Amino acid sequence: MMATDETATAPGRLTVYVRERLSEAVSQLAAAGALIIVFVYLSFASPRFLTGDNLFNVGSQTAVTAIIAMGMTLVIITAGIDLSVGSVSALAGVVGVQAMAQLGLPVSLAVLVGTLIGALAGVVNGSLITLTGIAPFIATLGMMSVARGVLDIETNAVAVFGVPDSFQLLGQGQVGPVPIPVIAIVVVAVLGYFVLTRTRLGRYAYAIGSNQEAARLSGIPVKRTLVYVYTIGGGLAGFAGMIAMSRVNSGQPNFGIGLELDVIAAAVIGGASLFGGQGTIGGTLIGAFLIALIRNGAVLLDINLFVQTVVIGVVIWLAVMWDRFRRRKLQSVQG
Repeated sequence: MMATDETATAPGRLTVYVRERLSEAVSQLAAAGALIIVFVYLSFASPRFLTGDNLFNVGSQTAVTAIIAMGMTLVIITAGIDLSVGSVSALAGVVGVQAMAQLGLPVSLAVLVGTLIGALAGVVNGSLITLTGIAPFIATLGMMSVARGVLDIETNAVAVFGVPDSFQLLGQGQVGPVPIPVIAIVVVAVLGYFVLTRTRLGRYAYAIGSNQEAARLSGIPVKRTLVYVYTIGGGLAGFAGMIAMSRVNSGQPNFGIGLELDVIAAAVIGGASLFGGQGTIGGTLIGAFLIALIRNGAVLLDINLFVQTVVIGVVIWLAVMWDRFRRRKLQSVQG
């Protein structure tokens, strides 16, 4: 009788799985279509858009958002959220700059220090969530305030200078015609794709986001996995912070304010579900570049900065409404 029940429900599970993958693909195609439309429009609307310098800047500027957003995607897949990435990125970047300016560390070690500072913040976030039961929203909101406060105390809200000129290569250099930040995007994207599709961590993350209790009952180490996920997200925020500081060749304490908005938007626009269980690296990259083009186009067309923020907010609304719509459709199929 049990075998008969399992056989009877197998086609239903297959149908739900196919519909989930299809809705995810539709979300990514819609985002890709929007990206193409914006690109074509700006090509005609502004003669400066297709210049080498501008495209170089777009690629370099996208790196910070895209790299953090790939870590955020992993977090969102587990049905979590990290509101601290902007503050953590700033703190990690400034500490990395201080390691060079005040301690004399070489650039490579300073970048490692900044990345580890971000990872440490991720460990704290993950530990608070798993050991105390604090909701991810609250835990990371607290970290956002703590990291920003520590940064201001450490620097007295004053920029840090005195880094070697070679530090600029991370955020401004290029290999042939390709900006180094773009190479960083590609490397992180390849590693992120591998983690999500070829490792236990990726499979566990999807399982936890789909149904945490079922994942726990299946033997998945939920708490340990969540700590790993937030650690990776924090580490990527720290690394991106070093890229951002490299672009201005100094440590800027005011960096990253509001950055979490663009990061979450990139993941959600690319098909990640705030309810967990869905999200891809490719979709997140599409979302990150779409946001970058919107902001770049707004500057080229002399659109008010505040209008840009309104547009990004509306795009987030639309993405979340679409996510809720497709979730309801999937639930109706399961019912």
